Amino acid sequence: MPSIANCSIPDDLFYHVENNTWLRDCGNDVFELGMTDIAQSLAGAVIHCRIKKAGKGVKEGKSLATVESGKWVGPVKAPFACEIVERNEAVEQDASLLNKSPYERGWIARIKPADPAAARASLLDAASAVPGFEEYMKQHGITECTHCEGCDLP
Repeated sequence: MPSIANCSIPDDLFYHVENNTWLRDCGNDVFELGMTDIAQSLAGAVIHCRIKKAGKGVKEGKSLATVESGKWVGPVKAPFACEIVERNEAVEQDASLLNKSPYERGWIARIKPADPAAARASLLDAASAVPGFEEYMKQHGITECTHCEGCDLP
């Protein structure tokens, strides 16, 4: 698994560097989407996550969820035009899952792209995403990712 300054970048996922999100191919043109380890470190301790309802269409670059931490409130943006198929109720009940388990239990939503072929073409694998994440971290002054005790990150 690639890592950058203690930030995990699992190689079984796809990434949208600009939005700092990861995607897991669930089959049937559905992707699970969440925040990267870099994003959860930048946000700090997440206290709230509000996800738009299933069945809602979201335009590329628009918010499909809002995340709030002690130092930040911001959108989780759709990497492509999509429909929310399912939202992670567990994250809405316990937003700290975004910090504790960003790549497993902390997924935010399952989405179905409006154009599956174009969506796949827009995503990067881990190796291709690393240079973009290195630049992102440099621009945002992130020297390393922080992990909570008992988190399921390496």
